[in-house]
Amino acid sequence: MPLVGFWRNFLWIPYFIAAQLTPLGTYATGQFDESAAEVVAYDAQSQRLFVVNAQSAAVDVLDLRNPNQPTLLFSIDVSPSGTRANSVDVSDGVVAIAVEVESDGVQQWGNVAFFCAKGEFLRAIPVGISPDALTFTPDGQRLVVANEGEPNDKYTVDPEGSISVIDLSSGLGSATVSTADFTAFNDQADALRASGVRIFGPGATVAQDLEPEFVAVTPDSSTAAVTLQENNAIAFVDLATATVSKILPLGVKDHSQLGNGFDASNKDGVVNIRRHPVFGLYQPDGIATFTVEGRTFFITANEGAARDYKGFSEEVRVADLTLDPTRFPNARTLQADSNLGRLKTTTSQGDLDLDGDFDQIFAYGGRSFSILDSNGALVFDSGDRLERITAEANAEFFNSTNDENNFDNRSDDKGPEPGSVTVGKIDGEPHAFVALERVGGIAVFNLSNPEAPEFVQYLNNRDFSGDPEDGTAGDLGPEGLVFIDAADSPTGRSLLVVSNEVSGTTTLYDVGDITGR
Repeated sequence: MPLVGFWRNFLWIPYFIAAQLTPLGTYATGQFDESAAEVVAYDAQSQRLFVVNAQSAAVDVLDLRNPNQPTLLFSIDVSPSGTRANSVDVSDGVVAIAVEVESDGVQQWGNVAFFCAKGEFLRAIPVGISPDALTFTPDGQRLVVANEGEPNDKYTVDPEGSISVIDLSSGLGSATVSTADFTAFNDQADALRASGVRIFGPGATVAQDLEPEFVAVTPDSSTAAVTLQENNAIAFVDLATATVSKILPLGVKDHSQLGNGFDASNKDGVVNIRRHPVFGLYQPDGIATFTVEGRTFFITANEGAARDYKGFSEEVRVADLTLDPTRFPNARTLQADSNLGRLKTTTSQGDLDLDGDFDQIFAYGGRSFSILDSNGALVFDSGDRLERITAEANAEFFNSTNDENNFDNRSDDKGPEPGSVTVGKIDGEPHAFVALERVGGIAVFNLSNPEAPEFVQYLNNRDFSGDPEDGTAGDLGPEGLVFIDAADSPTGRSLLVVSNEVSGTTTLYDVGDITGR
């Protein structure tokens, strides 16, 4: 049992505890660490789940009529449209699947393949390079696709990122596609960097460097907010004109401030959440929208991401930096393995005066979720709450990774990695469900007061006594989330669906009523 440090004195504990999520049933592919259950979507008409099985270039279709025993009906083969399925969404019985195309290690123009819920192919529409995520607008009139445009491993080819907007207002047969790209921002590179947007790929234009990751659409279906994870920014897209209206830098998180601590070392043998002279790059992956009293908000899961390729890597440990002696007079102490030495940081920023040493230290990901208003202004960040909640729940496997059972493995590298988030209403109040990709589990927060969300529950459907590779460790690597409203649910009660990419499992949860407040 690891030692537990002084963090207990500061553990943030909610004033009510009530179990809401209750596991119902799980479908297991039997594929370990193969991204066999990556993204999930639900069709209320057929009561079917569509689960991306990325490594097999397929989408598994599950029967959800008995949520206690979801069963595989068939799989949709997307190989005629490309090499890998990346994302799926459903609207009015139409299934849209983002399919990337790769040739000799280089990403090509991808496709969106459309099917009916019975698995019959309808048509494919070309989109941008490496489509990574897609979502229908709430009114079903458009499909928005984030085309990541990742470089090849040698970093000799760096495609442009973009957002494709497919207009479905005249029906799928007459659908048209428009592309919102970033070429208009190419001459603004210096201004964007000065504002905090990370543009640093070798020789890249702005359009090449920006990598759209995940999409959320406002309730009125007018605007898409698209995370640019590596760039620590969000792009806002006017869907009527298919143009990027602005690129919003997300700034940094000051980990020296109270409430913003984190455990920085995987070699100290203790749970040690504390403040450090480090700036955190939020770098959200997942994003969702919700409304409170007519106001629209965005919620982001601040996972973090480094560019680490054979041809170019920004990633280095703090121990290997040359720290400025004036800014860091205690550099030798800071760079010890038990302190900041093991923390993964970046060489792409931090040398403010360009003299060869580093004046600032940055960490990947906020280890948190954030709430932004409709203009993108930060109204809340969860600080160090997620790490403290998981430490309290199971200190013995604090910051474990997701493919083996260990202690403190990920403290040097983004911690629990909140990577996905969805929002659903319980008792009429919006609630966030935040998936922690590494240690596992779902953290639930009441969002009725966006400036001060209330912690409700943390539930990890993982068995640390089991063997991950043998399939006895439960759910590993939660990636996809879908909230099913009671009106659309086969049980008449709200459900949460979680797809887990490492264990290859898809688990359904009953979402009970909130009590105890």
